Amino acid sequence: MANAESISMEPWLQELWDQGGSDLLLSGSSSPRIRVDGRLIPLEGAPVLTGEQIREVAWPLLTDGQREVFEVEQDVDFAFSWHDRARIRGSVFTQRGQMALSLRVIPSRIPTYEELGLPPAAEMVARQPRGFVLVTGPTGSGKSTTLASIIDRINETRPSHILTIEDPVEYVHQHKMSAVSQREIGLDSPSFQRALRSALREDPDVMLIGEMRDIDSIQIALTMAETGHLVFGTLHTNDAAQAIDRIIDVFPAWRQEQTRVQLAASLSAIFAQRLIPKIGGGVVAAFEVLVATSPVRNLIREGRSNQLSNVMFTNAKEGMQMLENSLAELIIGGIVTYEDALAASAHPKELARAIESLEMRARGQLTR
Repeated sequence: MANAESISMEPWLQELWDQGGSDLLLSGSSSPRIRVDGRLIPLEGAPVLTGEQIREVAWPLLTDGQREVFEVEQDVDFAFSWHDRARIRGSVFTQRGQMALSLRVIPSRIPTYEELGLPPAAEMVARQPRGFVLVTGPTGSGKSTTLASIIDRINETRPSHILTIEDPVEYVHQHKMSAVSQREIGLDSPSFQRALRSALREDPDVMLIGEMRDIDSIQIALTMAETGHLVFGTLHTNDAAQAIDRIIDVFPAWRQEQTRVQLAASLSAIFAQRLIPKIGGGVVAAFEVLVATSPVRNLIREGRSNQLSNVMFTNAKEGMQMLENSLAELIIGGIVTYEDALAASAHPKELARAIESLEMRARGQLTR
């Protein structure tokens, strides 16, 4: 086995880039593994690593402050630029008493709406002067990329001040028609709470909160949306209804009714997304979209989030769609397999109905 001095991540990152992968994982007693098209595979010919070797690789990537955090908390997030190709978002953590490292590639160029296949509602929220927009989905579902693309569209088309609060900064935005201020926790502010509380004094028009972590971040986001700002945030939930419930449930019982009213008044849209393996390689996003129309606001105020799926199913003209409709379009278009789409769906019967509906519509168009 190679000694610690000879270990370098550069060839592993290069292999990850060449294969179009998303993640590099270094864990003790294992060779490096990369995630390609959602699947984790070992790198051929790479050595089995010890925890000490991983520490030798990871430690130079951290600032002194991040090292102090790691020594106390046993995990820390960070980011760095890799040549001029990409930003790398990293997480150093301890497992079985040894250091491990996870890295995610974030390309320097921000993908366009068209490249990501974003739904029409994304254009709608980019034009809004105020409101609260959530992008939800499991870890690794492309939420940060979707938000980066929307922020970039705003940056290109509106004279505004965009403020982002991230841990760490992922996509780097250049000043275009807008001015963009990106604050990284640990580097530009000691905590999310501090950065959020000072945000109103920093004259933002548009604000991105990297992750809605707790009651403070959610409350400040709602307040800023109510006071005339356009606020974007992320949650780790599977669908739009769960996102509503997650926000409400964060608050104590005596504040939940007030929060429902506040959320109903400020919400603009929720995008819930999944990444699905494409036929022939790569991944593609499927989207569920909830737009805050009057019926949606009423359901939120009345605590009937379980009925939101019915509203999405019957209001396609408002830009709404169920995840199953998006999956069905990808299947019919020959982009993903039925099996992969089914694995991403929580409602197999609805997926079957959506496929049948699209097939009937296609047959109807062909016989005209």
